[in-house]
Amino acid sequence: MSTSTKKKDAGLHNSLVYIVQHWQLYVFFLLPALVLIAFEKYNPIRGILGSEWVGFKHFSRFLSSPDFLSYLGNTLKLSVFGMLWGFPVPILLAFLLNRIESKGIKKKIQLCLYMPNFISVIVLCGIVRIFLSVTGPVNLLLGTQINFMTMPEAFRTIYIASGIWQGAGWGSIIYTAALSNASTELKEAAVIDGANIFQQIKAVEWPAIKATVIIQFIMQAGNIMSIGFEKAYALQTDLNMASSEIIATYVYKKGLLDGDYSFSTAVGLFNTVINVILLVAVNKIVAKMNDGQGL
Repeated sequence: MSTSTKKKDAGLHNSLVYIVQHWQLYVFFLLPALVLIAFEKYNPIRGILGSEWVGFKHFSRFLSSPDFLSYLGNTLKLSVFGMLWGFPVPILLAFLLNRIESKGIKKKIQLCLYMPNFISVIVLCGIVRIFLSVTGPVNLLLGTQINFMTMPEAFRTIYIASGIWQGAGWGSIIYTAALSNASTELKEAAVIDGANIFQQIKAVEWPAIKATVIIQFIMQAGNIMSIGFEKAYALQTDLNMASSEIIATYVYKKGLLDGDYSFSTAVGLFNTVINVILLVAVNKIVAKMNDGQGL
């Protein structure tokens, strides 16, 4: 192989490595073109510049759809209820872990709590389906033959509970780290003064993680509409669609399965705009309630 050929191969390799390492830059430059598709009747052959401009037609189509309120409601219910039930769990786990004095026992418990986070979404959904099947462990334990995956009223509980089980342990890491900054002298003084566990948490440990909790709450509240389609789609069945069909799964089906790229882009853009509005609004509300401290 000649020297010039080797240099060309090396240059191509370096370029590919650079693109992989800095893919966010390319997405940023492509973003205006992707947003533009939402206002066009996009034709892959004609391209973005050659496609017909339709303005807000796709947005009007989505907002006037009879299923719009259903998709929006399902998305908000999964996100809001998931946050209300799931947000306090990592904080409580961090407080509990902080009470364990034996480092060996603490590490073993943390390992068990962190492990579910490394299970992929698809594998998790497979485990859920097996456990909740008619012949699964749950029905054997209850002595019933209920197919939970076909029940729309059970989908939300299944989705949220499995998410808490998978992510609560890993989510507690940041709070556990913040608790390490709590003053041991103040804690010892509180114990000497006869403070119980709850009083110790209120006086010593809570101030150490308060700022972290506020930031995490703002970030989660601002991402209410950013619920991913993978898990909802993997747990979805024909019989639980009334509860499992959310905006993300709708965008996936319209965009990739039906090939309606412009409409799915418009729906995704609508979702993003709502997220940005929520993030700004929640940040301002929390800042007012917390002496001007927000993000």
